[in-house]
Amino acid sequence: MENQPYVSVILPIRNEENYITATLETLARQDYPTHKLEIIIADGMSTDKTRELVAAFIDKNHQLAVTLIDNPEQTVPFGLNRAIRSSKGEVIVRMDSHSVYPAHYISRLVDALFKYNAHNTGGTVKTVAAKDTLKCHAIATALSHPVGVGNAYFRIGSSRVREADTVPFGCFRREVFDKIGLFDVEMIRTQDSEFNGRMKNAGLKILLIPNVEVTYYARDTYRKLYKMYFQYGLYKPLASLKLGGVPTVRQLIPLFFVLFLFSGLIWTCILPILIIPYLAVILLYTGAIGYAAIREASRQKRPFVLQLMLSFLILHFSYGTGYVKGITALLLNKRSVFTGKISISR
Repeated sequence: MENQPYVSVILPIRNEENYITATLETLARQDYPTHKLEIIIADGMSTDKTRELVAAFIDKNHQLAVTLIDNPEQTVPFGLNRAIRSSKGEVIVRMDSHSVYPAHYISRLVDALFKYNAHNTGGTVKTVAAKDTLKCHAIATALSHPVGVGNAYFRIGSSRVREADTVPFGCFRREVFDKIGLFDVEMIRTQDSEFNGRMKNAGLKILLIPNVEVTYYARDTYRKLYKMYFQYGLYKPLASLKLGGVPTVRQLIPLFFVLFLFSGLIWTCILPILIIPYLAVILLYTGAIGYAAIREASRQKRPFVLQLMLSFLILHFSYGTGYVKGITALLLNKRSVFTGKISISR
């Protein structure tokens, strides 16, 4: 145990009163030696009971080194960077509220970091419903289904350790930040993907560790789902510009989907004969997501076919329209689109 590295957990939060206690309690149950662990919480000036709940947790868990710092900019990358600068660990573990972590989370990721000579290790995500309703179960299912998120292995699962383009809630060697810098504060969304993209460009190794699973609570309304994935799509072109290329093909599929919908509609007005192939493709898409929804509803024994179809559509359409807006903003040199206030609370 004495040879294990000192670990700093960094946790950016804002207005997470419904989830922060559960997250922190899973940190208190970690099997990593407490004298080798510190937790730095960067709060984006919460206006609910989040800070009170954090203070109560600190009072209750004197055995843990927990520090609460302010993040006046209120966005994730600023919070992450403030926490990193305040940390002293040889290893930095980036965590998120809205999630709960198994007791072996830190120990297994740290072990894998050195066992495989990696620079960042992360586990898979088990997405669960925020509430016990058909809509919430459908949203959670869409976020962990290949039809919804493609071949993102950290979401759909993996049977083996594999190199990845990005992993959630990563466990980093501190030297990574010395080599490629901190999180890009312009990336209010998808800052993890952009950072991992810089790692890949620098020849650093990112590994997905399948025997480590995080439980993540999905958004509980279609509106929140749409907003979240629109923002993800919005910032992807900016990340691609910074990285000098698109990391994965799957990121482009929703873009092509939305471009087809809008350009096809225009062309059918110009050339009415195109209405038949245009509608045929839409019917094919509807049939595909309908078939996937029926199979999943049967497997889970939940009558949520329509809710799941709608969740798939929202994922694809919101991400794609966000991507279109992001590309348009870059082409028109309107970087101000990316500097709006998007707080940590989602």
